[in-house]
Amino acid sequence: MPIFGRWRAERQLQERAERFVARLLEDPDAAQVDWLASAATRGDRDHALWELRYARRALGLVSAQRDALDDRTGATVAHAMAAAFERDRNIGRDRLELAQRQFNARLSAYRDAVGARVTAATPGRLGRTLLAFAGGSFRDLDPTVERAGALLAADLGAANEALREIFGTATLPEHVPPSAIGR
Repeated sequence: MPIFGRWRAERQLQERAERFVARLLEDPDAAQVDWLASAATRGDRDHALWELRYARRALGLVSAQRDALDDRTGATVAHAMAAAFERDRNIGRDRLELAQRQFNARLSAYRDAVGARVTAATPGRLGRTLLAFAGGSFRDLDPTVERAGALLAADLGAANEALREIFGTATLPEHVPPSAIGR
């Protein structure tokens, strides 16, 4: 590929990643924040808001790394996410390093929750992870864990939908089975 064509393709990938990250940066609904504050953070709306922000961003990054068509997408989205943290007006300059560490801890936990091969369903694992970081009870699969899991499962679904919308979907001719692509 000529240099200009390669540059243009890389720039398009970067622009798509920035659009995807912009979707992930949208704040959760106030009702979700209020629910999590009452269910887990002892009324601390700011803590609840940040846990939901971190969860949405982490699940979006997991989705990009796991489900993207192009192997470069996950890394490009990660770089766009890092740049978004640098620009985030909700994070004080003196708190940026702390916010990045907190996000990375949650990213690791949510990656494990999505990828674990255990008997509990993914929404249950997601709900437990959210409540663990928020300070709520998460030992039993009770209605609070189920609601938290459903909330994050919806966020993961929205991230996958945005990923397909922004980066595209795989299409095969009808006469070619997916198993034939690897050959």
